[in-house]
Amino acid sequence: MSHTKLKRININSSIYFIVAAILISYFFPREGKFRYQFFEGKPWRYELLTAPSDFPIYKTDEEVKTEKDSVQNQFEPYYRMDLTISSTEIEKLRANYTPSMRSRVDPAYMQYIEKALVQLYKNGMISPEQLDELKKENQERINLMENNISQSRYVSDFFTVRTAYEFILNNSPKNLDKGILQSCNINNYLTENISYDKNMSERVLEEQLNNVSLSNGMVQAGERIVDRGEIIDAQTYNVLRSLKIVHESRSGGTQRQGLIMGGIFMLVSGIILCFWLYLWSFRPKIFYSRRHMLFMILCVLFTCVLTELCVSYNWFNVYIIPYAIVPIVVRVFFDSRTALFSHLVIVLICSMLVPFPHEFLLLQVVIGMVVTFSLKELSERSQLIRCAFIIFMSYSLSYISLSVYQDADFNKINWLMILYFGINFILLMFTYVLVYMLEKTFGYVSTITLVELSNINTPILKKLSETAPGTFQHSIQVSILASEAASKIGANAALVRTGAMYHDIGKMTNPAFFTENQNNFNPHDQLTFEQSAQIIINHVKEGVILAEKAKLPKAIINFIRTHHGRGITKYFYNSFKNKYPDKEINEELFTYPGPNPFSKETAVLMMADSVEAASRSLKEYTDESISQLVNKIIDGQIADGLLKNSPLTFRDIENAKQVFINKLKTMFHTRISYPDVKK
Repeated sequence: MSHTKLKRININSSIYFIVAAILISYFFPREGKFRYQFFEGKPWRYELLTAPSDFPIYKTDEEVKTEKDSVQNQFEPYYRMDLTISSTEIEKLRANYTPSMRSRVDPAYMQYIEKALVQLYKNGMISPEQLDELKKENQERINLMENNISQSRYVSDFFTVRTAYEFILNNSPKNLDKGILQSCNINNYLTENISYDKNMSERVLEEQLNNVSLSNGMVQAGERIVDRGEIIDAQTYNVLRSLKIVHESRSGGTQRQGLIMGGIFMLVSGIILCFWLYLWSFRPKIFYSRRHMLFMILCVLFTCVLTELCVSYNWFNVYIIPYAIVPIVVRVFFDSRTALFSHLVIVLICSMLVPFPHEFLLLQVVIGMVVTFSLKELSERSQLIRCAFIIFMSYSLSYISLSVYQDADFNKINWLMILYFGINFILLMFTYVLVYMLEKTFGYVSTITLVELSNINTPILKKLSETAPGTFQHSIQVSILASEAASKIGANAALVRTGAMYHDIGKMTNPAFFTENQNNFNPHDQLTFEQSAQIIINHVKEGVILAEKAKLPKAIINFIRTHHGRGITKYFYNSFKNKYPDKEINEELFTYPGPNPFSKETAVLMMADSVEAASRSLKEYTDESISQLVNKIIDGQIADGLLKNSPLTFRDIENAKQVFINKLKTMFHTRISYPDVKK
């Protein structure tokens, strides 16, 4: 690479790409990628695989969940018995048996109640709410803690305060009167002495769940796992799955993590570098624009990060992500080749993130090619709908074909994928809104906007047709000439056509001072040459002010600024020199503010504007006169240096001249007069 080329490298764009590579690498998963792909019921595609080291055969998630559910169902919760309640309530009973009470209640009643209370508190009393909860959960047994010693007890053995009261009454000896028992206020001595021990229950349950084994066997180092061509059955699949888990779990450690991150960064940087070199080599207009480069990098960065987050957190299937939006948007603002290249860069990076990279890469590359040929421009909603439908059909047919190729069985096709492609189709419809948002953010102008702006019913063009009808007709004629020439030389014809419609809107301020709007009165006759020149020149400044007030895109305003470049109002300039040959002239008073055209489109408009305006002064429209006029006007612009900043080639200029000549011949072709009937 020469020193000259090195100096041309845009340092800012290099920083953008480096930052993008770092961010994409940062969001990549840290574990090492298992190098083999395998599917249950399909043949092993690789060489003989043996165990690199001892590793356990892990149970499936369903098996582990089933075992844990069984542990939870069989678990007996822990309750605690308060032994102090029994002695407290019995002491309370004895204290309440006063001498006055002995006169009406025989001691036998007190002895029976005390004995019953001892038995009830020994069995245990529980609250009705806790008892109902145990029955609701079909819990037949619990662990009852007494003095930190656990015993398994049946729930049916427990009493509530109500059932304990009924037990005392219903089981009293026959010689005791129930009415007298009821008068002893037995309820005052009945209190629940069993309560739920939440901390103990949760701790023991957690220990039991943690003790559930995650594996059900071991594979010894060097043991044969599978060989090429063997069908992967359920057992082999589980062994391979276990090997993958072990491989990815062993990728920890600072040194290993560093190597993984280094490998990821080199891969991503290599792909990003290819994109950078493509833009540098073939798209310098994009490469040397910070705005364009930032847009391209954000497209790649946002899509890759969204894919990584979707895969890592399992938000939704990756085929729901409308990857085709990026090439569609890039195609709208730039060109098809850049759109396809940017799409390839994105899917190459994302293929390292998704579960089935080969399938993903195949489908997405097909979609990138489909977008390239199915969307030449986006100026109507129907074009986007048609493109999205073709993408949906391409996704579906490619996926079905791939599934049939792999399995040779229609029953094994995952028809849910068609639903994902349908959601993708719906999301692609939002591209229309996204294009509008990107235009406002990055200052782009899409074909959609150009079509809308070129509508003669827009407020500013409607006003132009009313206040300056001659200028309006001139603008239409210029748009015809310029767009035809732009198509011929490979420029943006839609942009030139729209720019031509607005290039003279500044004439609305003083329409009568421009010949195309005059009738029989010329206001310049009452002004000096300098004053007239300034009025004519000011239509450029006034046009820019009106355009900015109407919030026209910058690309359209550029046509207003440059359609005269740094040219001279030759009519008034030459008239001044002819009238005052010896007087010194201030050329700035007769010179447009510029700048000169700096793109193919603005240069074509300048040529078309001058040619169309000059063609109206021809006395006769012959092939020779039109050709001489076109060549004189454009050669004069070249001689004055007005086209020196534009990228037009000599071939482009000659082609544009020929288009102008042919179109003017058509416009001013004299029709034959029809003869009258002789009487």
